[in-house]
Amino acid sequence: MPGNSSRQGAVRKRGKGIGSGNTAGSGGRVRRGLEGKGPTPKAEDRPYHKAYRKRGPNDANKSSSGAGRGGGKPRRDTPRAGDDWVFGRNPVLEALQAGLPVKRAYVADGVERDDRLRDILKYAADHGISLLAATRAELDKLTNGGVHQGVALQLPPYEYAHPDDLLAEALDAPDPALVIACDQITDPRNLGAIIRSAAAFGAAGVIIPERRSAQVTAATWKTSAGAAARLPVARVTNLNRTLKQYADAGFVVAGLAGEADLDVGGIPGVDGPVLLVVGSEGEGLSRLVRDNCDVLVSIPIGSDVESLNASVAASIALYEVTRCRG
Repeated sequence: MPGNSSRQGAVRKRGKGIGSGNTAGSGGRVRRGLEGKGPTPKAEDRPYHKAYRKRGPNDANKSSSGAGRGGGKPRRDTPRAGDDWVFGRNPVLEALQAGLPVKRAYVADGVERDDRLRDILKYAADHGISLLAATRAELDKLTNGGVHQGVALQLPPYEYAHPDDLLAEALDAPDPALVIACDQITDPRNLGAIIRSAAAFGAAGVIIPERRSAQVTAATWKTSAGAAARLPVARVTNLNRTLKQYADAGFVVAGLAGEADLDVGGIPGVDGPVLLVVGSEGEGLSRLVRDNCDVLVSIPIGSDVESLNASVAASIALYEVTRCRG
């Protein structure tokens, strides 16, 4: 009769539902999935959490060992590539010798040693810099695939000064205040050279905008020859508003422009507070920045040279201001 599966030659069809016949076992997957995975790691121990990236260079030793999933071996401290990095044996050695601040220093396991690496190891030992061991794969990830040659430095984020604090310190100084502002300086090496010159000629600090401007990076640190650690650099959201603020405080805002008729040595009120504004080599000062300058000045150069490098122009202008002040 229909539905009688017990007759000769009948085959039972295996269904997929419950009670429809034999079913495949889970192999323990369900049971294992219900098992606990250990305590949730702290925020500062999770590499993708913002609290992890805010840790100090010595905080790795303060985190609980074995707090990760499974509660097994302590995790290797491998921060993500978020801060500025210097890698490669020559750049690392030069960065150390230039006095760049070091957040973490890494050496790959089993790396071949040469004179440069020995110099790096000796410098680190002489100056109390701890070298963390890492695999080549970890360094590849941290440096975004850069040619690290087995060594890398992680620099801490630069701490910018507040423009109001820079203004107050400049006005409180015993000598006439001198500050330099950068407009559209996008090369970090040019910025580093300007910082170095500003420190050499006694400027109170440097002002840079947040957008369309180079920031203080490893290249800036290196070019400044350590001046970035001594001279405050203020970062502002609106450069034109800052220029007006300094003008209201009694500064003469002088912008460097190649076509200006007035020589840089003729800045009116040069014996008082002066804010020099330097633009990029290609475009010079932007229109709004020009409008917010009290005076535009130039550096006399030969007719066969179109313009000077921004950092060179800044150095000459700084020298001329200090010379005119006697």
